[in-house]
Amino acid sequence: MNDDRDNALLSLVDVVKIYGTHQVLNHINLDVPQHHVITLIGASGSGKSTLLRCINGLEDIQGGEVRYAGEVISGEGVDRVAICRKIGMVFQSFNLFPHMTVLKNCMLAPVRAQLFTRGEAEHRARELLQRVGLAEKADAYPDQLSGGQQQRVAIARALVMEPEVLLLDEVTSALDPELVGEVLDLIRSLADRGMTMVLTTHEMAFAQQISDTICFMHKGIILEKGRPEDIFERPREAATQAFVRRFVQAGAH
Repeated sequence: MNDDRDNALLSLVDVVKIYGTHQVLNHINLDVPQHHVITLIGASGSGKSTLLRCINGLEDIQGGEVRYAGEVISGEGVDRVAICRKIGMVFQSFNLFPHMTVLKNCMLAPVRAQLFTRGEAEHRARELLQRVGLAEKADAYPDQLSGGQQQRVAIARALVMEPEVLLLDEVTSALDPELVGEVLDLIRSLADRGMTMVLTTHEMAFAQQISDTICFMHKGIILEKGRPEDIFERPREAATQAFVRRFVQAGAH
């Protein structure tokens, strides 16, 4: 266990999150090795999205630590901008600024954070828009794009900051079914390039294909963790078995 933690790029150690009287995360421990893809699955309300927000510092935690490359990045006095440079996040709602072009949406954060000059940020943004297949949309506005295109822009925007870890929170849930594939293909290409990712998804077939590790969350804990084939074909816990069974049955109809 200690060897895993020593080798992890990102670690959660006994992380606790409480809203009022409700404990949303109950002593979460998770190690994320570099170049690995870890997928969080589970019912709505199990704590998946909250866990991602705690990793990125968008939510304060009430216990435990979040560590990046061995350094604590949770708690008082942490540089949130520095965290965002290392750990990017993409949300289910695209969160693009409607009054800015696609290119300016992608350039804004690195220029404000003084990570790049404006010229460097533009070059980087155009490169990434090319990679996500939207170079020709650089001067378009978000409302001129489909939902799938907007989500690909949101991913490009996160990558402009050159993060080491990318968090993806249900990034296809707001999309029409016919647009889901293009976003999943992009995420798959990032995994193939060795991007370290932690993601939540209801796309179980995709989770099986892309993940090094699956974590099944249930009532604020990681109830079961393992390789995709272990979780989907040989789940040990009754709650995991019931969850997987529902998706198998849904896929059969």
